[in-house]
Amino acid sequence: MSEFEQKVLKLLEDINLKLDKLMKAEPISVSSTPTTSSPSTPAATTVKPSAIVDKQEEEARLEEKPPVEGRRVCPECASTAFATHEDKSQVLHQMGGVKIYAKKYVCNCY
Repeated sequence: MSEFEQKVLKLLEDINLKLDKLMKAEPISVSSTPTTSSPSTPAATTVKPSAIVDKQEEEARLEEKPPVEGRRVCPECASTAFATHEDKSQVLHQMGGVKIYAKKYVCNCY
């Protein structure tokens, strides 16, 4: 992890601790009239922001595809021999009238 990422992570942890303290504290009434017998929601029933972030991170990890390891394998014939062709539907860059296309891997069994 870079030094910048470590600083950001430290700041986020500090913010998380401060939010936890605020969630545990009693709500302060801003109005000038005193509130009597008003039902207040206890802090235990509210969801902490850190719990929401943890849940989102877990969902993101579950959605990630596993990294591709090894060689490409054709699902039809299990061959590893592929030819590369230009994919004319995906233009990556154009300079001076010359277009550079994405590569497309086609199995040699076709």
